[in-house]
Amino acid sequence: MLPLSNIEPAGNVIRGRYAPSPSGCIHIGNALAALMAWLQVRSRNGIFVLRMEDIDTARCRPEFAQQITYDLRWLGLDWDEGPDVGGPFGPYVQSERLKLYETALNRLKAEGRLYPCYCSRHDILAAAAAPHGLASEGPVYPGTCRSLSPEEVQRRSLNKSPSLRFAVPSGEIFFTDGVAGPRRTDAAAGGDFIVRRADGIFSYQLAVVVDDALMGITDVLRGADLLDSTPRQLMLYEALGWKPPHFAHVPLLLDRDGRRLAKRHGGITLAELRDAGVTPQTVNGWLAWAAGLLPEPLQVSPLDLLPSFKLDRISRKDIVVTPEMLGSLHPSFQQ
Repeated sequence: MLPLSNIEPAGNVIRGRYAPSPSGCIHIGNALAALMAWLQVRSRNGIFVLRMEDIDTARCRPEFAQQITYDLRWLGLDWDEGPDVGGPFGPYVQSERLKLYETALNRLKAEGRLYPCYCSRHDILAAAAAPHGLASEGPVYPGTCRSLSPEEVQRRSLNKSPSLRFAVPSGEIFFTDGVAGPRRTDAAAGGDFIVRRADGIFSYQLAVVVDDALMGITDVLRGADLLDSTPRQLMLYEALGWKPPHFAHVPLLLDRDGRRLAKRHGGITLAELRDAGVTPQTVNGWLAWAAGLLPEPLQVSPLDLLPSFKLDRISRKDIVVTPEMLGSLHPSFQQ
């Protein structure tokens, strides 16, 4: 197991990754992020890492991890390090890295960056006029437990195990995204956030920072749905004394109602496309066209896209997938 220090790749080597959650099969929205991440790294002669983010044990399954690996290879993507091929910075599965998250958590505790929170979700929802935070989390936490006295903490701990929250500092956070461009946000806008739940499960925010830092990831390319998580992760990098990677967030594929194409919303999977007789070259060409890299959906492999790949060619706007677009993949998907 690696010591808890930020890995600096030798010789300024580019290291990127694709880190899916094995909670279902890869759909075309996932495939877009995977292809763009692979192109970013391979176009710069970098090292590409596959990591399974299975920290949500209630939803993740080993069979989905196996299917994801198969689907990515079917698409024509490869990786230099990962659960199936090993590598110097493993393990490459989050559920096997829990001691590393605990060590990082203890460092944050020792530096006074965390506090126990005894609030239920109902308590937070009931907070008067609570503004909305990250879309997946609901209202911003109002800071109810931030100023509890040691005596009150001890009293409450007799009846309930607390979650642990990161005390967000005041000020602004600025970073330049490789696709979305310059971003500036109030650090406190998202509220103090959980790094370990009351049931002992580590948060995505903490786990992804620890994993990327200890795997020496220099460039993170992912979907735009995670753009608003970046300030939180930058705060954790700063608190842990680590150098953050460069971030780039690619557009999402949306349905006609503006919902993100996802496993839970009927996103077409690579397995369904394959079963319908669609070739990987068709899928790659369609994804590259949807992202703005090609003027039309051509038959291409990932290698064919490398010579002309540049981040600034990727669309900044989310992509509304019309029936006509789906029909260019296969007539059976046009509705």
